Amino acid sequence: MSKTISDVSMVEELAKLLNKHDLSEIEYENEGLKLRVARGGKMPPLPPVMPMPQAPVAQPVPAAPSEKVKPVAAPVGEEIKSPMVGVVYASPEPNAKPYVSVGDTVSADQTLFLIEAMKTFNPVKAPRAGKVLSIAVEDHQPVEYGEVLLVLE
Repeated sequence: MSKTISDVSMVEELAKLLNKHDLSEIEYENEGLKLRVARGGKMPPLPPVMPMPQAPVAQPVPAAPSEKVKPVAAPVGEEIKSPMVGVVYASPEPNAKPYVSVGDTVSADQTLFLIEAMKTFNPVKAPRAGKVLSIAVEDHQPVEYGEVLLVLE
């Protein structure tokens, strides 16, 4: 691929996003153009590791359940994950009510968040109707691809 002024400026913009949001790498793909910008250089090769023979390990005996300690169940539901790297916005504009809150019932295709990437706001929509069990991100927080945004019952 030959470098043009726009390709160089795109790399510079990706590098600025990388630094601004303290990311380790960022990828961008559009109309056959694919760019990846990563921090740091190559890691030096690791020395070979010799396998050690393993001695049998005694299995720990589980403690009897205590009446004082009750297990906490993790929310059971569908994790809604970030489809891209960017900055998550919980509301359509500053000082506006957030799209969703814990306990809200949402409908299919309802906007849950906006993710800003490359100065473009991309809506994250509910894949189905359900109740919001938990929200894992805060407004204006940088997010990585695949990071859990919320859990939907």
